[in-house]
Amino acid sequence: MSPTEQHIRWFSAQVRARGLSALTLAALLIPAGAGAQDAEWPTADPEDVASVDAIIAALYDVISGPAGEARDWDRFRSLHVPEARLIPTSANQTGEIGYQVWTVDEYIAQAGGFLERRGFFESEIGRVTEEFKSITHAFSTYQSRWTPEDPEPFQRGINSIQLFHDGDRWWIVNIFWRGVPGDEAIPDRYLGAGG
Repeated sequence: MSPTEQHIRWFSAQVRARGLSALTLAALLIPAGAGAQDAEWPTADPEDVASVDAIIAALYDVISGPAGEARDWDRFRSLHVPEARLIPTSANQTGEIGYQVWTVDEYIAQAGGFLERRGFFESEIGRVTEEFKSITHAFSTYQSRWTPEDPEPFQRGINSIQLFHDGDRWWIVNIFWRGVPGDEAIPDRYLGAGG
C-alpha cells in the first residue's frame, strides 16, 4: 500500500470515527495553502494583508484615484487568491436582475480603464463581519464618488467579501456586490457613522 493510500485510509477512519462529512475529509486532504499563491502572482505588501481591516482598506484604496491616474493592478491582484471571483449584480432598465462573474484579470480589463479615465473614489461606511476559524465574511457597505470633493455619493452599495487566512496572511476569495443610487435607502444595520 502506497503512502498516499495509507494517508487516505487513516483520514477515512477519522471521518467514520468522528462522524465527519466527506466534504470535511476532502478539506483535510488539501495541503495547507494549496492554490493560494501562483508562481506568477504578485506578492502582497505584508501591511496590506495583515488583518481584515487592512486588506479591506487596501481594496478600496487601490481602486480609488483621480481621472488619468493609473491604478496599481499588481497590488490589486496581490490581495486576491488567483482563483478569486468578482461578481457584480444589478437591475437593468426593465428591472430584470442579473449578475456577471469575472476573474481578477477580467475585472481589471472590464472596469480598470473606466476607473482610470473617469476618476473614482470608493470608501467603506459600515461593516458587518462574521468569522469562523480561517474564514471571514464581511458585508462592507460603501459609497462611491467621482471626486473626493463631490458633496454626495453617486452610488452606495454592499460588497459581500469572502476572506481566507492561510496562517500567514489574509486573502480575498470572492467579492459579490450590489450598488444602488446614492439616495436609495440602505438598511441602518449596514450603515456606520459615515452613512
